[in-house]
Amino acid sequence: MADLFEDLELRGLVHQVSDPDLARALSGEPLTAYVGFDPTADSLHVGHLLQVCLVRRLARAGHRTLVVVGGATGLIGDPGGKAEERALLAEECVVENAAAVRRQLETLVDLDGEWGASSGRTLLLDNISWLSSLTAVGFLRDVGKHFSVNQMIAKESVRERLLRPERGISFTELSYMLLQAYDFLHLFDTYGCRLQVGASDQWGNITMGIDLIRKLRGERAWGMTTPLVLKADGVKFGKTEHGTVWLDRNRTSPYQLYQFFLRSDDSVVGKYLRYFTSLSLEEIEELDTACASRPERREAQRALARSVCTLVHGKGETDAAERAAAALFSGELAGLDEVTLLDVLSDAPSARIGREQVVTSKLGILDALVQAGLARSRSDARRTLLQGGVYVNNRRQEDPERFLGPADLIHDRYVVLRKGKKEQCLVQVGD
Repeated sequence: MADLFEDLELRGLVHQVSDPDLARALSGEPLTAYVGFDPTADSLHVGHLLQVCLVRRLARAGHRTLVVVGGATGLIGDPGGKAEERALLAEECVVENAAAVRRQLETLVDLDGEWGASSGRTLLLDNISWLSSLTAVGFLRDVGKHFSVNQMIAKESVRERLLRPERGISFTELSYMLLQAYDFLHLFDTYGCRLQVGASDQWGNITMGIDLIRKLRGERAWGMTTPLVLKADGVKFGKTEHGTVWLDRNRTSPYQLYQFFLRSDDSVVGKYLRYFTSLSLEEIEELDTACASRPERREAQRALARSVCTLVHGKGETDAAERAAAALFSGELAGLDEVTLLDVLSDAPSARIGREQVVTSKLGILDALVQAGLARSRSDARRTLLQGGVYVNNRRQEDPERFLGPADLIHDRYVVLRKGKKEQCLVQVGD
């Protein structure tokens, strides 16, 4: 554990600490640390993954770790990072989301072994189990009394909302920081928790909990935040032009997750390797060198995509994602299952062609290229084909008189046409 804090700093994971003495504390006897996730959806997304990886690092270093699903705080909503009041989720929805997030976390952290025995095990909790028993009067007397309104509105997440008087902030959202502070106090009392970690937008909430433990118990606690993870264009990590990249395979498939990281820009891939993988710093530095000297090979991106996809979905799904990527420009498209085929070609344009034309072999390849938008005319299509630039299901075509037929159908309903190296079209054959 002696080098843990130094390793976290070298990986760029330390943004704020409540006390510089935390470095010494992390190198001493095992601490109990926690991180929380509110179930605002039925899945975590890649923006949450940094905190998952941080908890895994702490656990592997011998510290006791707690992961809290916010079944209660999810009913309130954290104002942090939001310019407007959150829409309250229905209680049934929060319960369902919390159960889904819990199942997901069970696959991401180690729940085996005896917690507290420095075995690397993480304890998974839900704050509904202690916050639901609070009464309004008791909470206001026991917790609210220890914080001034001045102190609360000085927090950045609140101050920004107050600067927009037409929006403001409700008492409900203002109380969120008190609930999170109480979480820290409860975990301190019950599990001896002295460290809360979170993203930098949680700093105000974390320091409130530290203050509450000091005021009510006269004890010391720590807080540490990680930086918000941004893409090369400065957009908050976890968002793409197509939306959020989820960790639930039903929302974002393993192939799509793999491709998201494989497409990481050279300028940020080294940072992501430090954030999200268990590769040693020496291994990452070698990949940094490879990225700089052989960028076309994308070795760093492949190592990143492989590590993250394996963490989230397992080695088998990662191997399948890599095979699917390889099939994109090979003759193996027909071997992909339908879901993976659609994933692989999700960014390609599509076209629809009548089934009768294909099953009766009445659709010539030149006409198919025109209908798919890959050629302006039959003569343009013929010229491209004779130059060796036309492919059916990734197999090069040489005969301009060729007709598409039933044997060309993948899963009895698709044909993939390609012009040159990159222009593809997923042709859906139907009535």
